[in-house]
Amino acid sequence: MDIVDQQTRSRMMSGIRGRDTKPERVVRRCLTQLGYRYRLHRKDLPGAPDIVMPGRRIAIFVHGCFWHRHPGCRLAYVPKTNAAFWSRKLDGNAERDRAAIRSLMEDGWRVLVVWECATRRSGLCGEGALAARLADWLEGSMKGGAIPGSEGGQ
Repeated sequence: MDIVDQQTRSRMMSGIRGRDTKPERVVRRCLTQLGYRYRLHRKDLPGAPDIVMPGRRIAIFVHGCFWHRHPGCRLAYVPKTNAAFWSRKLDGNAERDRAAIRSLMEDGWRVLVVWECATRRSGLCGEGALAARLADWLEGSMKGGAIPGSEGGQ
């Protein structure tokens, strides 16, 4: 049973943004502090990556753990109300993500997924773990990767 009526829930859900989310802003702040230059939301690339470094051919997705089904993360639950709908929707999101990442990698892009749970602690940039992990991956040679938080799996 939901704690709000259907119209209120619909209004609340429609207000959820897909761009410039707090986790995305945290990642961008870290990249800026590390001295990296980037572009945002390249719609001409599969999946419209949140952050793109065209010269390095790097695409970064900042995924919400709930919306993108972060495996093993406590934030990636299925709501009890209308569970069948949510399972289909969230599974579809995850499958679309896999297809976009696969397509980018086949086109020669390096792809990184930063999970929301990795952006949740304060002090992440500068001396923080997220900034160091971002720098390590960006300067490395791995074609794909993910940065989960302490709450996440994988």
